[in-house]
Amino acid sequence: MSFLCDTGRRRLGSAVAALAALAAVTLFASPAQAAAGDGYVRLAHLSPDTPAVDVYLKSQSNSVAPQTFHGVAYGAMSQYLRLPVGTYQVAMRKAGAAASTKPVITTEVAVENGAAYTVAGVGRFADLGLRVLKDDLQLPDPGKSKVRIIQASVRAPVLNVAGKNGKTIADGVQFATTTAYREVNPGKWSVQVVPTGGGKTSVLPCTLGAGSVYSLVVLDGKNGGLKPELHVDAERQGTVPLGGVATGEGGGQPVSHLPTALLLAGLAAALAAAFVVAVRRRLRVA
Repeated sequence: MSFLCDTGRRRLGSAVAALAALAAVTLFASPAQAAAGDGYVRLAHLSPDTPAVDVYLKSQSNSVAPQTFHGVAYGAMSQYLRLPVGTYQVAMRKAGAAASTKPVITTEVAVENGAAYTVAGVGRFADLGLRVLKDDLQLPDPGKSKVRIIQASVRAPVLNVAGKNGKTIADGVQFATTTAYREVNPGKWSVQVVPTGGGKTSVLPCTLGAGSVYSLVVLDGKNGGLKPELHVDAERQGTVPLGGVATGEGGGQPVSHLPTALLLAGLAAALAAAFVVAVRRRLRVA
């Protein structure tokens, strides 16, 4: 009887340790690192004439495991990654190139506690650069929405952005620049993107949620014209930054209100707790 109990306890300890390790890896941080605080980083490819790239994220100041994102094409923008405070190197290599080859471009982002950043490849391929945008994700009051413009269209180097009713969001937005966030009224919008030198106006029907934060990214469309795309940066009903693409006229339907890392960590913790209860019951019966 004693042998069975000791064996069960050893198995219990091993299983709980494994699940705890999974949770720690999923959250990208040790307890000591977590105590220092976390920030958020998302990655984007916003250079119209640059082919797909592999993006590498590597910590310069802590033990966070390096991450690689393969085949990132123009227009792609990730959801936010939750990372411990510290300095991280972001590097882009041609898609499929060996990790040992020299990066096309690199930059560093210093992640501060509670802050969020978009690291984007911008400009034409000939003068491609990585730009670190500090994202202002403080929620507006419930009676307003907050939106900014990220201009990634070389086809229309200068843009005006407004609602269909003529309400201006931003004027004269130049290629490879980003506006400050601006508060607007929430609700259903038909956002018009107008090239200042002439050309076809592009319209994006969307809904801006009350108290939420958005980035409107203007891209070159595959078949000519422009492709405005609305990203949900943060939602009032959520608890952390999001970063997903808003879908259709709903305007705010991300995959989850929590990053995948947090969901997996919570699942690991729940499994560990359930396993502990089950094994303890068996030991009492034995």
